Amino acid sequence: MDIFGWIILGFIAGALSAAVVGGRTARGCLPNILVGVIGAIVGGWLARQLGFGQGEGFIAAIIVAVIGAIIVRVVLEAVSPRDRR
Repeated sequence: MDIFGWIILGFIAGALSAAVVGGRTARGCLPNILVGVIGAIVGGWLARQLGFGQGEGFIAAIIVAVIGAIIVRVVLEAVSPRDRR
């Protein structure tokens, strides 16, 4: 996948994971792309560790990236400092 494909995949996965997880970390276009791309890497690694074969197609890549991005967002929420007002 070329760089443009990674950006589109990252944005879609980041936006979908933001809708699922909620919270206040990593909002906006660029943070969604970064969370989505990191999520794609995490999701791909996790899928290989669980024994899933190479997924074919853009939809399979989005599903794996969204699962990874959800994991990344949950970790970000867990380690982010709480607002103590």
